[in-house]
Amino acid sequence: MMENLIKTNVAAAVKNLYNAEIEQNTVKIEPTNPDFKGDFTILAFPFLRFSKKNPEETANEIGNYMALNLPEYESHNVVKGFLNIEIKQSVWIQAFNGFQTKFTSENTTKMMVEYSSPNTNKPLHLGHIRNILLGASVSKIAKICGNEVIEANLVNDRGIHICKSMLAWQQFGNNETPEIAAIKGDHLVGKYYVKFNSEYKKQIKELEETGETTEFAEKNAPMLLQAQTMLQKWEQNDPATIELWQTMNAWVYDGFADTYKKLGIHFDHTYYESDTYLLGKDIVSEGLEKGVFYKKEDGSIWVDLTSDGLDEKLVLRGDGTSVYITQDIGTALLKFNDFNCSKSIYVVGNEQDYHFKVLFLILQKMGFDWAKNCYHLSYGMVDLPSGKMKSREGTVVDADDLIAEMINAAKEKTEELGKTEGMSETEKENLYKILGLGALKFFMLKVDPQKRMLFNPEESIDFQGDTGPFVQYTNTRILSMLRVAKADDLLTDFVLSEIHDSEKNLIKTLLNYQTEVEKAAQTYSPAVIVHYVLDVAKAFNRVYNDVSFLREPDNDKRQFRLHIAQKTNEVIQSCLTMLGIQCPERM
Repeated sequence: MMENLIKTNVAAAVKNLYNAEIEQNTVKIEPTNPDFKGDFTILAFPFLRFSKKNPEETANEIGNYMALNLPEYESHNVVKGFLNIEIKQSVWIQAFNGFQTKFTSENTTKMMVEYSSPNTNKPLHLGHIRNILLGASVSKIAKICGNEVIEANLVNDRGIHICKSMLAWQQFGNNETPEIAAIKGDHLVGKYYVKFNSEYKKQIKELEETGETTEFAEKNAPMLLQAQTMLQKWEQNDPATIELWQTMNAWVYDGFADTYKKLGIHFDHTYYESDTYLLGKDIVSEGLEKGVFYKKEDGSIWVDLTSDGLDEKLVLRGDGTSVYITQDIGTALLKFNDFNCSKSIYVVGNEQDYHFKVLFLILQKMGFDWAKNCYHLSYGMVDLPSGKMKSREGTVVDADDLIAEMINAAKEKTEELGKTEGMSETEKENLYKILGLGALKFFMLKVDPQKRMLFNPEESIDFQGDTGPFVQYTNTRILSMLRVAKADDLLTDFVLSEIHDSEKNLIKTLLNYQTEVEKAAQTYSPAVIVHYVLDVAKAFNRVYNDVSFLREPDNDKRQFRLHIAQKTNEVIQSCLTMLGIQCPERM
């Protein structure tokens, strides 16, 4: 890499000019600010203690040394102690000739990425979409780096929240089914989860009006007590309760499968908490014998983590029913037993940060060596211009509705711009789907996972902004050009020694491909890929505006530009694939 050559040369300059030894990796180098001439900028201030001169003199001396000793050197200039080095254009052309998108990495591993993790008491919503798209993209980025990745889904199919939907359907459903209601099964079950909470609030208010405290009312409302009884029956394998649970869950799974299909999501393995909570209970019993946990007078089992800077944590209720941490302990062990992965990634919102600190610490205290390889990929919540979503109040943005809205928005925008001329109805519908989902995924992945985000559907579909459709349109422009070139048999070798500044900038951007992918993989941040592919698309459009491609009279320049268009297409398609986004052939 050119950066390493420059760092080596700077270290040699400091040794020869100032008789001082410095490590090559201590040389700070970054791309030159576009406002100044140059390709790379070196900060001279760290070398002043060796040169005993001012920043400008020191920078110029190092620049002059490089002029004599770095074959790739073209020129240099100094701006307030910043040394800007320009590299010969022939070097960039040579580097471009050797550029390929095939990824090479030595540090590969076997890893599991667990994401989605829905509850079977409601349909997938906007918050789930961020989780799903993040997990899927992190998996794709890891795969392109050569890792073996198992994409897993943990379905929260048991617990008090599931019983709430079941109880409400039992009391108010009148045997309603998805077929009778003519709605998706997950939507039907979600309707009864909202119904439960509506009735529960009424009962709390009624108890408060009799003089009971709010705390008493919340704990003793009949609906809640009935749901708790249903949970106990479920854990005791009561046949009627199990049958109802299986029926309603089946409705939800059909609904989930439809939504996953729309988003292009596939899981290699699915875990169900109904299968893992018993293993969690066994581990709790083992931990109790080892002294990791302790039992209170009411029979509940706890772990004391106060010496580790955390609190005491309930791991099993007094009535013998499990809590979230119980089943998560069981699932964690099952995952490593099943696949023996070197790393296990949990894609879960940041409201569960404390939960995962507790979980990983418990696993370590239980003596599981693999616990150190568990990682919580924490991400911020998604807000809308209208505010925060609440599932139990039915104010969520449903995933299916949002997908349909994005596809419709893509249709309206595309037709408004007149970009469907000559397309069949089938081609149009496919294009709207590709653009709508591309806009959704690009916008959702553009924000660093750790940050809370505001999702604006209108902004995401803009063809001129920093959006998916902008990148997709850039790529279709390239594809159109390449189709013409290949039809005319124009794509041949070239010999060139001079290029336009915008072409050089595009080459430099393309050459960052592997570095950016590695960065995205290391930080588990698809946002890195989003911003990189935006840079690529913008750099190509600057070239497109500055020079001619197919109409360039000079054959070598024309061939070079077609080759750079082809490589840009490869990079854009690779990046969009990592984001789970399709590229239309035309639009």
